[in-house]
Amino acid sequence: MAVGGFAADSSANGGGFNGKITISVVITCIVAASGGLIFGYDLGISGGVTTMKPFLEKFFPDVLRKVASVETNMYCVYDSEILTLFTSSLYLAGLVSTLLASRVTTTLGRRNTMILGGCIFFAGGAINGAAENKAMLILGRILLGFGLGFTNQATPLYLSEIAPPKWRGAFLTGFNFFNGIGVVAANCINYATAKHTWGWRLSLSLAVVPATIMTLGAFLIHDTPSSLVDRGKIDQARHALRKSRGSTVDVEPELEHVILSTHVAKTMEQESFMTIFEKQYRPQLVMAFAIPLSQQLTGINIVAFYAPNLFQSVGFGNDSALLSAIILGLVNLGSILVSGAVVDRFGRRFLFIVGGIQMFVCEIAVAVVLALETGVHGTEHMSKGNTILVLVLMCFYAVGFGVSWGPLCWLIPSEIFPLKIRSTGQSIAIAVQFVAIFILSQTFLTMLCHFKFGAFLFYAGWIAVSTLFVFLFLPETKGIPLDSMYAIWGEHWYWRRFVVKEQVNQDNHP
Repeated sequence: MAVGGFAADSSANGGGFNGKITISVVITCIVAASGGLIFGYDLGISGGVTTMKPFLEKFFPDVLRKVASVETNMYCVYDSEILTLFTSSLYLAGLVSTLLASRVTTTLGRRNTMILGGCIFFAGGAINGAAENKAMLILGRILLGFGLGFTNQATPLYLSEIAPPKWRGAFLTGFNFFNGIGVVAANCINYATAKHTWGWRLSLSLAVVPATIMTLGAFLIHDTPSSLVDRGKIDQARHALRKSRGSTVDVEPELEHVILSTHVAKTMEQESFMTIFEKQYRPQLVMAFAIPLSQQLTGINIVAFYAPNLFQSVGFGNDSALLSAIILGLVNLGSILVSGAVVDRFGRRFLFIVGGIQMFVCEIAVAVVLALETGVHGTEHMSKGNTILVLVLMCFYAVGFGVSWGPLCWLIPSEIFPLKIRSTGQSIAIAVQFVAIFILSQTFLTMLCHFKFGAFLFYAGWIAVSTLFVFLFLPETKGIPLDSMYAIWGEHWYWRRFVVKEQVNQDNHP
């Protein structure tokens, strides 16, 4: 259904119209991509906070006692269901808001949905910083989750809709780049505040800063032309097109195409949510589940959440563990820049496969080092040299993720769905991601305790499966206009059996 996702394709992809990059498009996309800041900040902040002694003393004294115990299995120090609920509750709330986000995006528009999400995230950060008990902590996390649910739905759609097709991958990578900035900023803040009794409060409450940046920035940009037309704001859509395409370009033909596409989309709106489950849309439905699920099964967000806990468990002191998390974040950030520079040159499949192989090798190597150094029961202490080796391997792992599954998980779902199922498909993709994050973040520390070094073999196995899946089943989408995207499935060796050729023009060329 197009209304909640992209109401018209021409403004999204320049199909046949002027799709050049203008200063307005660049500024608009940078502001929109800053929505990744709040996601990244949360990914980076929670793990560091849960290693801070004052935070554990106030909310989780049992964990602190295990940290102090010399008899505790190194893999089991942070195994606490309530502690992991502090992290994972956000993503359960995000799942709920994602189910509402499609309709909200339709009614309010892409930009206003980002503003709404930013305000809710702001409230959650403020409550977390002022928390006096576990109930306030969880309430704050739930509000953060609702904010992320709205922004993670609206921002990638906004970027795909406004970016010219030739550079769509680079613009979408911007969201993940800001995500990486948020992670690094959070880790730096945790490192600076870790020794202060109020440090955890400052770390949690500073979530209001990226929320403010994104929200105020969203007030300064226009909504996408298709969203404006969808809500009957034709003059504003014309103005937005002129700003995006340049004052010397005649935007009337493109505006007419947007209006026509929107009319067709509204007709399609009457169709059931079940449309995406029809046989002809089987490829897109599979990708809506497989891509976000595979990203989470690489284990990266678990590493992002619990990197300080992980590094402290394998032998780093608290300061060194937090510093290691900063290094890991900086490496990931640099690799995202590389991905943005090459994704529209080498294509999505190439980066998926190369990054997947690199991540697989690194996960296996980490498991081997941990197995040899700590023993089967995790009771042996690691040497300083091997703790550093684990950090180096995790950095190479982060590079592999930063050029592949990191940015591409946001890019692929935002561009593969045809007009009729676009909103539904995007909602499913985001919902699957939140479900996976919730389950994996809630269970990782317990898994680490029981599986020990085998936890890394678990994720390595899934990386191998996911990379093979991409190799066999994901067609290349580089440089293809959104209004031509449906046709690529008809050329694929496997998916062509599901595609109804008569639907290609009907769904994508109103």
